[in-house]
Amino acid sequence: MATPAATDNSSVPSLQLQPKFCFRSLQDMVPARVVLYMLSFSGFLVSFMMRTDINIAIVAMVKLPSTPTNSTEAQEKYCFVPPTSNVSEQPDVNITSLSEEGEFDWNPTTQSAILGSFYWCYILSQIIGGVLTQQFGTKTVFGFSQLVTAVCSLLIPQAAVFHYSALIVLRSIQGFASGLTWPAMYALVGHWIPSNERSRFMSSFQGFSFGIGLTYPLCGFLIAHYGWRIVFYTTGSIGLSWCVVWWLLAFDLPRKHPRITRSELAYIQRTIGNTVIGRKEMKVPWMSILTSPPAWAIGVTTFGRIWVHYVFIICGPLYMKTVLGFSIQKNGLLSGVPFLCSYLSSVIFCYLADYLVVHEILSLTNVRKLFTAVSQIIPGLLLLAIGYLGCEINLVLVTWFIAVTLITAAYAGAMANVVDIAPNLAGPILAFAQTIHMSASFLSPLAAGFILEEDTSLVAWRKVFGTAAVVAIGTYSMFQLCGTAEVQSWNYPDGKIPAKTAPEDLQLLSAKPLEKNNFESAAES
Repeated sequence: MATPAATDNSSVPSLQLQPKFCFRSLQDMVPARVVLYMLSFSGFLVSFMMRTDINIAIVAMVKLPSTPTNSTEAQEKYCFVPPTSNVSEQPDVNITSLSEEGEFDWNPTTQSAILGSFYWCYILSQIIGGVLTQQFGTKTVFGFSQLVTAVCSLLIPQAAVFHYSALIVLRSIQGFASGLTWPAMYALVGHWIPSNERSRFMSSFQGFSFGIGLTYPLCGFLIAHYGWRIVFYTTGSIGLSWCVVWWLLAFDLPRKHPRITRSELAYIQRTIGNTVIGRKEMKVPWMSILTSPPAWAIGVTTFGRIWVHYVFIICGPLYMKTVLGFSIQKNGLLSGVPFLCSYLSSVIFCYLADYLVVHEILSLTNVRKLFTAVSQIIPGLLLLAIGYLGCEINLVLVTWFIAVTLITAAYAGAMANVVDIAPNLAGPILAFAQTIHMSASFLSPLAAGFILEEDTSLVAWRKVFGTAAVVAIGTYSMFQLCGTAEVQSWNYPDGKIPAKTAPEDLQLLSAKPLEKNNFESAAES
């Protein structure tokens, strides 16, 4: 019996005779899905650094709006006394200094156009992003979109000096490129991440919160010490560097990953099963998507969340400067810290959602609805409260912090629902949904600019916050009525939901050796 045993051992020398500690074994200790998580997290972090840097930079770029010269009148409408020419007479409070006076005389409407221009073309590129991802894959689409956005960031200072219309053009190009990223990454989730891990993986998308949280304090520091131009040079350079890392480490399909282990590949294949097929074999059923109530529910309800979110992201720094009177550094810090912490809250929400599903405490559909409600209804009410807290600055900041934190529950709610209803078409579904809900990203600042055109006082800001609250709470009703986590029949080429794979078949699949070349050839056939 000794001879056959020796023969069996020699048949798998690569698994038993390799050194106990080697670089390959260290690589195998980090699952490919973890690497993908970090790439997703860092990708959205960098993307939102380049997207939101102007939100804080524009506070230093433009001149302060005119405020009442009478201190009593000013205190009734603002939470600080406007600075006078005699700086030494100013009290030791967090007011904007005269040295931070901007160089551009742009009115609120022009500023809103500049801030919102990013999202005009961002919406137009959603459907295109879904189509391009189906054809070329996430690696190419996501990588090139980041590259274009980074190059535009480097050109923004020159464009702003030339004319604000040139700045709007560059921001529009950035928006079009960035609009490709979300459909691309969602498509990757459908191919890589099993359903019981999706809520947790979706927390990687909260890299955008981390990006915002880092960008605002960083930009506040850079502007205070080096001027607003260095902001765009910094974020653009970071974007270019990230593109190199992405190109080296990202892969569209698990079977194409050169460092994935056999066990992880088998696990992904058997848990995803036949809900996902190769993208070239699947035509996008656009008519089915356009007439799907669950798809519309995702788009409409998320419109309300985006409206509220962009009040904090875009309008927030302006509110902190014009009403609360914070200096640029304190403005950046207080605008950014809630978003840093919101990443941690997103991880908690997503793990809690998976726990509720795995332990069958709630159905997946009810989990999605619960966390969607938390992300919209409560922040909407808190934003309304901020408008009536007036100059109780400590209470305003606490309420602001809680609202931004709760918004991230959406990534265990409606945003994760994109993959639930059609894992095979996650990219196109997100493209459709974002075409609807991302319109709020430019409508929200445009509405704020219209309301604040003649008056930037507390009373006017109360209208901005109240409008956002109504939109957020009203749109949630669509998801409550039509939202579901059931896989839709049009997720499959024949329009029929297949029978579940038998447990014994999964065992055979996991036991079968998965040599790379054989697996790839079988998949292609």
